[in-house]
Amino acid sequence: MKKNPTTCRASRSVILLLLAIVTVESSTGGNFDIKRLDFPDGFLFGTATSAYQIEGAYLEDGSGPSNWDHFAAVGGNLSTGDNGYITDDYYHRYMEDIEIMHSLGVNAYRFSISWSRVLPKGKFGEVNQAAIIFYNKIIDNILLRGIQPFVTIHHFDYPQELEDRYGGWLSPSMQEDFVYFAEICFKNFADRVKHWATINEPNLFVEMAYVRAAFPPARCSPPYGNCAQGNSDVEPLTAVHNMLLAHAKASKLYGEQFKLEVDGMIGIIVSAFMYIPLTDDKEDKEAAKRALAFDVAWILDPVVFGDYPPEMRRYHGKELPYFSSDERALLRDSIDFIGINHYSTFYAKDCIYSSCICNDSSCTKGNDRPLRGFVSTFVERNGVPIGEPTGMIRFFVVPKGMEGIVLYVKERYHNKAIFVTENGYSSPDNEDESYQHDVKRINFHKSYLYYLARAISNGADVRGYFIWTLMDDFEWRSGYNVKFGLYRIHHPTLNRIPKLSAGWYRYFLSNTSSSDIESSDYILSDEKHLAY
Repeated sequence: MKKNPTTCRASRSVILLLLAIVTVESSTGGNFDIKRLDFPDGFLFGTATSAYQIEGAYLEDGSGPSNWDHFAAVGGNLSTGDNGYITDDYYHRYMEDIEIMHSLGVNAYRFSISWSRVLPKGKFGEVNQAAIIFYNKIIDNILLRGIQPFVTIHHFDYPQELEDRYGGWLSPSMQEDFVYFAEICFKNFADRVKHWATINEPNLFVEMAYVRAAFPPARCSPPYGNCAQGNSDVEPLTAVHNMLLAHAKASKLYGEQFKLEVDGMIGIIVSAFMYIPLTDDKEDKEAAKRALAFDVAWILDPVVFGDYPPEMRRYHGKELPYFSSDERALLRDSIDFIGINHYSTFYAKDCIYSSCICNDSSCTKGNDRPLRGFVSTFVERNGVPIGEPTGMIRFFVVPKGMEGIVLYVKERYHNKAIFVTENGYSSPDNEDESYQHDVKRINFHKSYLYYLARAISNGADVRGYFIWTLMDDFEWRSGYNVKFGLYRIHHPTLNRIPKLSAGWYRYFLSNTSSSDIESSDYILSDEKHLAY
């Protein structure tokens, strides 16, 4: 690949800075020595992306408008004025990005398939063969480089046609549309893809779409917000109900017709924050458990045990939908693995036996009633932050939370296989072209991996870890202002420029003795592989 002089100079700067800072102690309070040998044989180490956030190529080659295209086009929905029309232009530069992943030494790549690219009108239109060819090329080329595809079928984006026709996930019709889409994916790709995730973060999606109105279709109701339409007490529960049944039906189809072809696995991915008590009071300890049930178990209890958590049944009453006996049987054990996306930890305060002051988005505004499980969440205690802040509001660096959430999932779900499908650090706004601040991303991953390894040593069946994300992308409502990438995207040219963390991840994956860098051999290899 032809080297750009500017990015070559950037690569040399990365190397020199990385050598200078590798001995700096983690901002979380320790120097976390972690190496690849601390993880089991066959463990998947990868990077993760999603279709809408990187592909671009809006309406190109037969692709149709998605719910996010519609949302971004409506004035005021994105204060940044950004959209996903070009993003990182992965649709045209995917081969370059595959070479970057190969140079890092990852053995897995998690990506999603654009529903509106494959089925611009859902089941009401034709399959777009150009999209099938595109994803086949990605799968074939990463396999040629020894990288396993880990495919998410639905990652927040879907054809706007389905929202216009029947209201998207608020309608049971969406279940059948999703299964139709999943079947097309299985028929075309399941002979080479061993790991499938049906839906990414149903719990986070419905909160953002039907409570905060920060995702399409941007519905809400007082006291949560003042949207033109919506019912924030009921609609999130309805949407999750349809998503869970859609997952179960797709999982059944996969198991009956495709799974044995490559000894595959299918699962679902949940947004998994950790919650710890604000105080040592019994009530706050119970609140932390309740917060986990209303967040993580809301999604996972049905797909493992066949019904919603008893904690939710107790407090939601008739608002929480019921599954029929056939639906419970369909849902039960409908996953081979659990995917967890973990970023941060919150303090939890009980709001049943004590008064809660609504001071953040975890509470409804106007009546001080908390959003989930009668729990208010905080990121400070006695004026002290729970961890070091990041560039994402309310995301703080709390490495031990990784161990906590993994062990919670291990215990509640009888040690079912786990993949950490997302874990990442968003840079503060002042990350600049010198990449000085990217040392914090390195320390973030070292510390979270350290506690993940501890959870594994305590018996958790964790089988993979994916960094969010390969390169800075379109971060939904935040547009391009929030940066999680190992690579920087220079938007005028769309050049991929490695950060310090890219060099660290490559070294971590290629060395077994230590995650610190001391060898001059590394400088040569970094110069060779990281100059794009």
